[in-house]
Amino acid sequence: METKYYIVDRIEGDYAWLRRTDIEAEPVFIARALLPEGIDEGTKLKQEFLQYEII
Repeated sequence: METKYYIVDRIEGDYAWLRRTDIEAEPVFIARALLPEGIDEGTKLKQEFLQYEII
């Protein structure tokens, strides 16, 4: 599986917009339930094996 790096651009209720930091790509709109607890705007994330981790 490919490792991807994101930053939380903004949070809208139960959803968050994630922007890739390792390559140029369109932002991703994802349910906060799939993300680690404690995220906020500006939080850096790593996605690996379909799981997100705060870095």
